[in-house]
Amino acid sequence: MENFKNFIFQERIIAPIIIIIVALILVKIIKLIVRKLFISRMKNDFSGKKKTTIIELITNVLKFFVYAIAIMMILEVYGVDTKGILASLGIAGVVLGLALQDTVQDLMSGISIILDNYYVIGDTIRIDNFTGEVIELSLKSTKVKGANGEIYIFANHLVDSVVNLSQARAGIKIEVPTAYEEPSEKIETILKNIVEEAKKIPGVYKDSEYLGLEMLDVSAVNYSLMIYCKSADQYKIKRMVLKMIKEIYDRENIKIPYNQIEVHNGKEIV
Repeated sequence: MENFKNFIFQERIIAPIIIIIVALILVKIIKLIVRKLFISRMKNDFSGKKKTTIIELITNVLKFFVYAIAIMMILEVYGVDTKGILASLGIAGVVLGLALQDTVQDLMSGISIILDNYYVIGDTIRIDNFTGEVIELSLKSTKVKGANGEIYIFANHLVDSVVNLSQARAGIKIEVPTAYEEPSEKIETILKNIVEEAKKIPGVYKDSEYLGLEMLDVSAVNYSLMIYCKSADQYKIKRMVLKMIKEIYDRENIKIPYNQIEVHNGKEIV
């Protein structure tokens, strides 16, 4: 029994156990601190998926350093020359860095894309004349799905410039032709209400507005609206607003002028 106690309490047995326990506790503390600090600072700037990605990325990097230091300390306990190992790792790192230069660039670019908010999963982007939705984003590559279902995959280090259509702001000017006999005050009230309803559509900005009477055309009075929204949603939102206008005009019996052709079948017009 005495021999067993002496064996257990030897420095080479107890020290590594203590180092491992301290490292595990330290990693948990780091996770809590990183999550607490970054969630409060990124509360309104990033989506949930992006918050998780950034927090996990930073935590994993710090966790790697903690475990690396713990391993070096354990090796020191067993009398291993860690200075020589570090020197060897430095040389090996240089060789690997040269051999895997593109991979390293991909990883660094992936981190930059995430931290600098280039795009996230679900964004619509345009790169190299290809437009589509980001369906997968890793530290090494990005996958974009086009409108016809084709998948465009590119390495992150090749992203020199990208247009994020989901972050871009579009202004949709809608002209509404209305019959001359319709009272202007009534039409303006209706169109202002339509703009307020349009603001409730997800993706429409609150500064959308009714512009006023645009033109006295040959057969119609043209009124104008300006709807501001995300660039990626502009065509969908335009169709929704036009539908709202048509439905309300029909309900209020407001006439939208259109060209008509009369056919008299050869009979004399009186």
